[in-house]
Amino acid sequence: MVTHHEMMERIATIQAQLQGKGVDGALFIFPIDVYYFSGTRQNGTLWIPADGEPVLMVRKSLLRAKEESPLTDIRPFPSSKDFPALFSEDVLKIGFTFDVAPVQQLNYYSKLLPGREFIDISAENRQVRSVKSAFELDQLRLSGTSLSSVFTMVPEFLKTGMRELDLAAEFEYRLRKIGNEGYVRMRAFNQEIYGGLAVSSGGTSYGFFDGAVTGKGLSNASPHGASREILCENSPIMIDFTGVFNGYITDMTRIFVIGTLDPELQQAFDLALQIQDHLQRNLKPGAICEELFAQAGEIANSGGLGAYFMGMPGEQAKFVGHGVGLELDEFPVLAQGFKVPLQEGHVIAIEPKFVFPGRGVIGIENTFAVTDNGGEKLTDIDDRIQFIR
Repeated sequence: MVTHHEMMERIATIQAQLQGKGVDGALFIFPIDVYYFSGTRQNGTLWIPADGEPVLMVRKSLLRAKEESPLTDIRPFPSSKDFPALFSEDVLKIGFTFDVAPVQQLNYYSKLLPGREFIDISAENRQVRSVKSAFELDQLRLSGTSLSSVFTMVPEFLKTGMRELDLAAEFEYRLRKIGNEGYVRMRAFNQEIYGGLAVSSGGTSYGFFDGAVTGKGLSNASPHGASREILCENSPIMIDFTGVFNGYITDMTRIFVIGTLDPELQQAFDLALQIQDHLQRNLKPGAICEELFAQAGEIANSGGLGAYFMGMPGEQAKFVGHGVGLELDEFPVLAQGFKVPLQEGHVIAIEPKFVFPGRGVIGIENTFAVTDNGGEKLTDIDDRIQFIR
């Protein structure tokens, strides 16, 4: 459970952002934002004034919200008639997360609070949430350790003749047994994702999801994840899964091979490790995100594999690392145009991968915390390819 001190620190940080932007307060309606600032995922709306105590208004369950949240002012969601009375006449500018709030919801609250100006605070909110506290880092370490423990079990159940789906199901079963929550939350519009995937050479290359590898999935309606195809021998088998524990997400990938591997693909894997190692050494406060992305691309190009880096030719993802926390696509992002300097407390999944159409995907992914000494590896097991004989 999140402590009162932790919650007050988060609220004070967003209040400083609101004051700097000249906003009188923020109205949070997106569930994971409400959770971050209140400590409960119950259905409610959170009002955080730029100065003063927050108010959590709960539709359901009020009882559980009071049990879980360290906030002091938790009340039933008021009627439309009573809602405006919560806001003084001095409240003229209200922060709202335009990145996730439906237009219908904006219109609803605009009608409840006529004469107020609603101002987008999406960037400020994401910036605050991108810097993890000591409490959050501990949750992410727990998540990483738990997820890693299932990856170490893979040689016990990866067998010849399995389908991608069978392998993914065996992995999911063990992950769920140790407490994986399964809610892989994403903020980006029109992005949805299953908890992980296991793919061989047939299903690595194509799909809607904004990532290097998507898998075929099981239907046109669910075109992401493992398929019914048989795993290929003497070819890389990629397992890419998230772990979600106490709400916090870590992300990792390992490569397995039944039999032997083409030396060219082994060389590609070694290049992926080189990229990861370079980025890990440079995950320090002050490093510029887009510069790290460019350096990763330069290493891929110098190794002669730039055309296959982060996706098959023509369908390459435009990043090599993404922030993780309560959502899978948090800030910062190691991508072109993301000129933000890293800060201590940022947590990033680094995933250099190469996709070779018809031959499979090769690469690595680990979750790291930014520190003065470089990236602290939170998914800390052996990176090497595991061969199943």
